[in-house]
Amino acid sequence: MGVARAARVLWVLFPAGLSAEAQRSADAFVVTREFVQAESPTAGVHASTIVEAPDGSLLVAWFGGTREGHDDVEIWFSRKPAGGGWSKALPVTDTPGMPAWNPVLFRDGGRTWLFYKVGPSPREWVGAYRISADGGRSWGAAAYLPAGLLGPIRTKPIRLAGGVWLAGTSVEAGYRGDTPADAPWRSWTVWVERSVDGGETWSRHGPISVPGEPYGVIQPTLWETPAGGVRMLMRSTERIGRIATSSSNDGGLTWTPARATALPNPNAGIDAVRLRDGRLVLVYNHTLRGRDAIHLAVSPDDGETWGEPFVLEDGQGEFSYPAVIEAADGRVHVTYTWRRTHIRHLVIDPDRLPR
Repeated sequence: MGVARAARVLWVLFPAGLSAEAQRSADAFVVTREFVQAESPTAGVHASTIVEAPDGSLLVAWFGGTREGHDDVEIWFSRKPAGGGWSKALPVTDTPGMPAWNPVLFRDGGRTWLFYKVGPSPREWVGAYRISADGGRSWGAAAYLPAGLLGPIRTKPIRLAGGVWLAGTSVEAGYRGDTPADAPWRSWTVWVERSVDGGETWSRHGPISVPGEPYGVIQPTLWETPAGGVRMLMRSTERIGRIATSSSNDGGLTWTPARATALPNPNAGIDAVRLRDGRLVLVYNHTLRGRDAIHLAVSPDDGETWGEPFVLEDGQGEFSYPAVIEAADGRVHVTYTWRRTHIRHLVIDPDRLPR
């Protein structure tokens, strides 16, 4: 089926107005709803990431400045100790005259990694990182990945049962046009960066793309299956209009061609986490156009079938770019961009989610 015809079919499968069932509220399982910062330290904020520190504290980072891509944008960070409130946000990068982008927090034992990107645009990014050995109280010096490696592009890496790290990444290249007709030389493609030595060195595997559609997918989110395989879901452009998926049966060395799922995607970021009980939780925008509502869906076991989505938030403005983790106590934590002015944090009781 051609892309244009697929898009027409999708409008029937997922109309702009969701069914009454799909509009059901998430209030039954959201136990906390708050801003990480009541007053944002910058005019614009976006692209949050969250991790749990070894002592149970929550760590959140995002990029903030005048607006996305402005040369004053840095990575900002806040810490919430168990039973306490969020600390005052402080910048944890120093890239004067060059914007920072898309932080990703990842914990490996007692070390917490903060990956991020530096550059004037996604087509010119350099991958960077800092490491904390004390749960985010202090950070080591900035280090930069070798040319050709970007690190996890937007969502958390995963650690396989055997200890291998997999970081979902992607490359955006070419002229940025407003419509497909304006962008004949544009290419978006997913890759996986793999480390067998705890982040000391990395290898790059892919490309992973929808056959015949080079301007297609970016920003994957990954999980390991009970059988030891790895699966990913990917953000797609409007030309595809659905979340795409791919899988690996050799620890992330090789991947199947990407294919569209039944889940709509309006060219917006997604994130997923496999809970300890085997369920998958996906946070995304369940629409073909716009980011004015953000949703949560649950898959009972495999990521192929998903229940009807719940609305986490909707209204005027943008709700987007989620991050989701499961904490040591089993609670699910979600952060996302709230109207480009705040980062929203939700705590979810997994016992109230569908099974």
